[in-house]
Amino acid sequence: MARSKSSAVWLREHFNDEYVKKAQAEGLRSRAVYKLEELIERDKLLKPGINVVDLGAAPGSWSQLVRNRLGDSGKVFALDILPMQSIAGVDFLQGDFREEAVLRQLEARLEGHRLDLVLCDIAPNMSGVALADQIRAMALAELALDFSRQWLKPGGSFLVKLFQGVGFDDYLRCLRADFSRVTMRKPKASRARSREVYALATGRKPAAMPLASTVHE
Repeated sequence: MARSKSSAVWLREHFNDEYVKKAQAEGLRSRAVYKLEELIERDKLLKPGINVVDLGAAPGSWSQLVRNRLGDSGKVFALDILPMQSIAGVDFLQGDFREEAVLRQLEARLEGHRLDLVLCDIAPNMSGVALADQIRAMALAELALDFSRQWLKPGGSFLVKLFQGVGFDDYLRCLRADFSRVTMRKPKASRARSREVYALATGRKPAAMPLASTVHE
């Protein structure tokens, strides 16, 4: 089947993209790594010894970067329903992060601790129907927020990809209710024409949300 005109344009743009070429030259898994790299530098997201979860991690460029930046300290967990090539020092859990079995695996590996940082770069497979795609994208973001509510320690941070459109403002209101500070970021590696932005929510507000009676900070 012949490619559509829009698909051909996307492919040409993709392979001419400076960040795609840079990622390939540096042996990195995705151009998305440069979005997180900018945010790590700007917002000082990483500190030695922290526990980090990367939701929707495949192909793994964000987990790869976080592990490299943390060195031997802290724990990095990558969660995805898709398979992912292993990364030294990254604990990969394949499965849906909403499923009890996956969450119980994560709980066991955290050994009673909560998370310091949740990263979410998830996006749905786009259908080309703008409203439907926006609704699906916001639904995924809401699931990631629910996850952060359960697993982040007080004071923890949550970085999530959003698309501006239906549900965007309501989502930000929810973030501001749960976190002390919410800032919007548009990394240079994010294509200018894209509605994609990142919300960085810091200072998770304390709530009555223990994972178990043995949880300690």
